[in-house]
Amino acid sequence: MITSNITTDKKWSVFLADDDATDQEIFSDALAEINAPISLRTFNNALELLKELETGTALPDVIFLDLYMPVMDGSDCLIKIRKNPLFQNVPIVLYSTEFDIDRIEELFECGANRYLRKTASFESLVSSLERTLDSLKRNAISGPALINIVV
Repeated sequence: MITSNITTDKKWSVFLADDDATDQEIFSDALAEINAPISLRTFNNALELLKELETGTALPDVIFLDLYMPVMDGSDCLIKIRKNPLFQNVPIVLYSTEFDIDRIEELFECGANRYLRKTASFESLVSSLERTLDSLKRNAISGPALINIVV
């Protein structure tokens, strides 16, 4: 188990929208390896996430969005979230296997705070998630950052 710098008295609320159940499970398992109080809620698509954000009573501390989902992709969801002033201070991390720097730059311009590349290595995912959450803890809405760890 990794001892994380994000450990605080506060329990982190993390939302993940990803249409792949296996990816959701791997993400959840990776978060569990980080020694910090984290609560994860998963959504099978962007519309489920948007509905929860609009009707939910508590905002998450961070939202992870899969870039490619049916019905509404992560970039469209990002734009919708950023149009709502209530969610302006919620960090959004795009999460995808794609690694196109021009595309990533466009996502940052649309309001993404971080871009986390999906990896085939579980250990790399744990490290990437820990770095992402540490980065957000230090300064959630600072300039965008690309998180790409290869183990």
